[in-house]
Amino acid sequence: MNPADRIIELTEKLNYYNDRYYQDSVSEISDQEFDLMLKELESLEAEYPELKQPDSPTHRVGGGITKNFASVVHRYPMLSLANTYSEQELLDFDERVRKGLNGESYEYICEQKFDGISLSMTYQNRLFVRGVTRGDGVKGDDITTNIKTLKSLPLKVNNKEDIILPDFFEVRGEGFLPFESFERMNREAEEAGEESYANPRNAASGTFKLQDSKEVARRGLDAYVYQFLSDDEIFSTHEESLIALKKLGFKVSETWRKCNNMAEVMAYINEWEQERYKLPLATDGIVIKLNSFAQREELGYTAKSPRWAIAYKYKAESKPAILRGVTYQVGRTGAITPVAELDNEKLNNKGIHLSGTTVKRASLHNANEIERLDLRIGDTVFVEKGGEIIPKVTGVDLTRRNLFISQKIEYPTHCPECGAELYRKEGEANHYCPNEKGCPPQIRGRIEHFIHRKAMNIDSLGEGKIELLYEKGLVNDAADLYDLTYEKLFGLEKVIEDKETGKIKKIGFKEKTVQNILEGIEKSKQMPFKQVLFAIGIRFVGATVAEKLAGFFKNIDAIKSASYDELRTAPEIGDKIALSILDYFQNEDNNQFIERLRAAGLQFTAGNEVKEIEGEALAGKTFLYTGTFENFEREALEQKIEANGGKIVSGVSGKLDYLIVGEKPGSSKLEKAKKLNVKMISEIEFMEMLAL
Repeated sequence: MNPADRIIELTEKLNYYNDRYYQDSVSEISDQEFDLMLKELESLEAEYPELKQPDSPTHRVGGGITKNFASVVHRYPMLSLANTYSEQELLDFDERVRKGLNGESYEYICEQKFDGISLSMTYQNRLFVRGVTRGDGVKGDDITTNIKTLKSLPLKVNNKEDIILPDFFEVRGEGFLPFESFERMNREAEEAGEESYANPRNAASGTFKLQDSKEVARRGLDAYVYQFLSDDEIFSTHEESLIALKKLGFKVSETWRKCNNMAEVMAYINEWEQERYKLPLATDGIVIKLNSFAQREELGYTAKSPRWAIAYKYKAESKPAILRGVTYQVGRTGAITPVAELDNEKLNNKGIHLSGTTVKRASLHNANEIERLDLRIGDTVFVEKGGEIIPKVTGVDLTRRNLFISQKIEYPTHCPECGAELYRKEGEANHYCPNEKGCPPQIRGRIEHFIHRKAMNIDSLGEGKIELLYEKGLVNDAADLYDLTYEKLFGLEKVIEDKETGKIKKIGFKEKTVQNILEGIEKSKQMPFKQVLFAIGIRFVGATVAEKLAGFFKNIDAIKSASYDELRTAPEIGDKIALSILDYFQNEDNNQFIERLRAAGLQFTAGNEVKEIEGEALAGKTFLYTGTFENFEREALEQKIEANGGKIVSGVSGKLDYLIVGEKPGSSKLEKAKKLNVKMISEIEFMEMLAL
């Protein structure tokens, strides 16, 4: 057989065996036979690369390195759903649907709300051509090479007798890391001296954005597909589309159900409240959607979400644990946070299993919370995950308290890290360490805050690496990061004990790590002023407040010289924030820190940063907006308009092309726009304009 025919034969056979295994759970050949065929195909493709098929299973092995993920505008916006924890709000939703359909009969489809990463997969001429993350709903990152590694995703889709596919279509799904893969990945990370992930969702998100697709393939990501989209209407109901997706070879969760009324919906919700823990991946609720696509079209959308769907979120899972002790963490502001050290009733130092992950520690917030809960060492406490992510202690089982063994918790009077005497500000619950310049966790914490993705977004500098740089005397504040060089970093390493597992792990700076760090530091110099302002760490100035300040004052010098009254005139700046800003700039060390950052090339003036150009979908059009929006902060909305060629104007006039209307819009703008016949569009319609 000639090479071309053999490559085609191997490709077809391997794809068939792969589909049988991942779609039907049937192994027609042994793993060894499959691997031998795959190696033969890899060898032939290496010798004859021009003969490689678009749907070759070797794409799933990975191996390519992606330096940057391009930003892609979604053809169909990826919208968010309204959500609720209340049965009554579900009934209210059902009543709105009933009224909106004027008494027509209707059905719902209920699906698991998987806790993963929303993905969009595009097919052209039945071949997979692009995979994109949800991003902000309007645009996402092109991670095609990484999505190709999903073994359950067909790279080529064939028509069926009853399903004729259009030339272009898109499927939506949820990418996830199964619990088994998550636990294996964290074990490997610990053994390699790397930081482990907090939960499967974070692990999946990080993995999908890895540059090395071979490593992505090795980690064992998967995806459930739940939506079919195209310009052609080939299905009339969601039920039909799910059945068709399964027939076409996509992995569709078998847990969905058609419900004829809200009583059946509630029965489904109640059934899965406990059954969901038997699934191989994390879930946090149920999605309820109208089945009929025509009825969905009839109901339409609000400014935030579709009127025909809602997500019911389960209350956080709660489990008992033994409070073995309390340790104290020092944050970047000097705040002392008590942390519960937890174990199961066997006291085998393995923690408790909660919402798919092992939990050994939980925040106790402050001394007031310990007193309110009346916590004692040795108590049986109740632990839950807030939003299924962050563990917290919610109560004590007093019926199981042993008065002879339990010990009262004595709150420390001195810093557990540097020994400085703690103080408590009037009206605040937290205790603080005053030693800003000499307390190691405060110094490290400020640097970790500085590199955060919402601040300077410097990749590859995890907590362990910051600690190592600090101990080696290379960084004492964030400005020192801009003095780092390859020679200073390469070869640094440290062996530490993992706080959670007790295992020894090694942190090191290898060539690739050093290059990534230095690239991230250089790239951070282009971060906009609002992020720099957030990064420098003024107390009470979070990301949103920093954005307001940057937009109002325009540069750091104006903020620095502003009086209390001038600060209070800025939007959303209250007494506490204004006093904190004044206090920050009265400290000469802080002023010198800012000057060092300025000398390093950081942006301290709004508008100096390079503006991103995304396209020309809005070229020549003028826009104004009113109200609040689901997918955009106001500044982000302005940036989106300008990045796509549009122009923001200051007021409603006859020359205005579009008024974007959000929730709670200003009545004066609406009235004037109506008088002048200005076209008013919703947030959804604006997003659709960008997707053209």
